[in-house]
Amino acid sequence: MRNTGIAVLALLGVALAGCAGGGAGKGPAKPRVAAAPRPSIGGGARPHSTIVVVPEVMSGQGLGGVIGSPADALTRRFGSPRIDLAEGDARKLQFTGKACVLDIFLYPLSAGSQPTATHVAARLRQGGAPADPGACIREVEKR
Repeated sequence: MRNTGIAVLALLGVALAGCAGGGAGKGPAKPRVAAAPRPSIGGGARPHSTIVVVPEVMSGQGLGGVIGSPADALTRRFGSPRIDLAEGDARKLQFTGKACVLDIFLYPLSAGSQPTATHVAARLRQGGAPADPGACIREVEKR
């Protein structure tokens, strides 16, 4: 009976060690992580995370002036967003045109920095099929 208890503990130790392993070579690439200095909380400023996951910044035709813009520049350009959702340091702004919905995702690119637009997604209002982001940007801009 005593040997059984030791065997169970040994197996538990091996299982826990496997959970802590890195899983070399398999699966999706891991995002870069940068440490951030701890901000002071005084002055009413919203504290930023001490760890930043640096997102991949989208590029493509017709996205000029959107990618890299902060939220205040986007709201000046497109008006009040239909949805303004913040989660941690990340933010999503949603704007609508007559035929499309434009989602703009903002993330900080370095520790303590202001979130800027890094990704855009566009879809048709009817049916939700993917739409051309550049065309949707132009449509939302006209409203």
